[in-house]
Amino acid sequence: MAKKPHPTPMLDELESGPWPSFVTGLKRLAEDKDYVVDLLGTLETSYRTKKGYWKGGTVGVFGYGGGVIPRFTELKNEDGTPVYPDAAELHTLRVQPPPGMHYTTDVLRKMADIWEKHGTGLIAFHGQSGDIMFQGAKTDKVQAAFDELNELGFDLGGAGPAVRTSMSCVGAARCEQSCFDEARAHRQVINTFTDDIHRPALPYKFKFKFSGCANDCMNSIQRADMAVIGTWRDNMRSDEGLARKWFDAHGMNELVNNVIARCPTKTIMLKEIKDVARGDKISSVKISDTHALEIDNANCVRCMHCINVMTGALAKGTDTGATILIGGKRTLKIGDLMGTVVVPFLPLKTEEDYGALVELAQKVIDFFAENALEHERTGEMIERIGLVNFLEGIGLEIDPNMVSAPRTNPYVRMDGWDDEVAKINARKKVIAIKAA
Repeated sequence: MAKKPHPTPMLDELESGPWPSFVTGLKRLAEDKDYVVDLLGTLETSYRTKKGYWKGGTVGVFGYGGGVIPRFTELKNEDGTPVYPDAAELHTLRVQPPPGMHYTTDVLRKMADIWEKHGTGLIAFHGQSGDIMFQGAKTDKVQAAFDELNELGFDLGGAGPAVRTSMSCVGAARCEQSCFDEARAHRQVINTFTDDIHRPALPYKFKFKFSGCANDCMNSIQRADMAVIGTWRDNMRSDEGLARKWFDAHGMNELVNNVIARCPTKTIMLKEIKDVARGDKISSVKISDTHALEIDNANCVRCMHCINVMTGALAKGTDTGATILIGGKRTLKIGDLMGTVVVPFLPLKTEEDYGALVELAQKVIDFFAENALEHERTGEMIERIGLVNFLEGIGLEIDPNMVSAPRTNPYVRMDGWDDEVAKINARKKVIAIKAA
């Protein structure tokens, strides 16, 4: 039986609304844990004083340099003893999720039992890092908790200046929009860089994220130093039966206002059937006996909006793979950055394709380790040294399809576009001849 609870009038207010409250969950845990009783006392004090009372330190498990986020209380009495002694330590274990974040109910129950035994019982699926966050353990419980989680098949994630925990969407396991095997790419990359996760040795953190299509459910373009996003390079497909059914249900206003008008590059046009263009890059689908949608695939940027609205009626192509972008990050030194395309298309079909992905990742990390300043992300390093220098450093040939935003190019002058393309094609031809 836990000790008597501390008064928490401010936290109690968070239970008064119509929405679920984390305070209720903590109070439930506090019924059996002195640890959580004092945690609530600490939290109430922070709400009252508007101050945080946790400081870092050094806590880890044998053989690992990261993965545990140490927190020690600074809320002390005059004699230096903790005001809330049972919650004087609140360490968090970051644990890597499986690719696609798939769990069995048996595994989840075992995780909960382990944390109930060694920690507060408080688990977050998942933190912004992508990790399973086992929140709240004392120093003497960290190793034992890790050992049992490790026996269950799980490993610590990243922390500090290291390769961080990767994330991948549910992808090919359940999503019809998936363009590559996200789980395979995720696992192959992370297995390669396990040492770089557990033994921080980089200028700052480095994140991989894998999204199966441009819906980018992993937020990889804005949060990952190396983002792998599914795409296709042939024409969109269509299904006339489903297109007619959709049009009958939604009508012309919805089609025009929410599909055609929202196409960012005006790729989709509504035409009378007799006026639909013909060509290798043109897709079309009848929506009625008189009208059809015409899709100019040469101008399509694969944003996914029309497919999301008219799923099945419109669909991705069959020549699928991934685009690789470098340099995404949230605000730090120079503000938010979106990833820049460095590999416009990688098929990700064969073992060689996945090997090429891992090889590129190794080159990027090696270059980052050697050239970035302390506390500088990959995107910030590229901003400082220039994209051309970065590409040369990792051994990638310049390609006009490398863009920082759709329909823009960060370094090729548009007034000499044809000449630049000719030069690139000439270099590719020479490389092909030498390879043969």
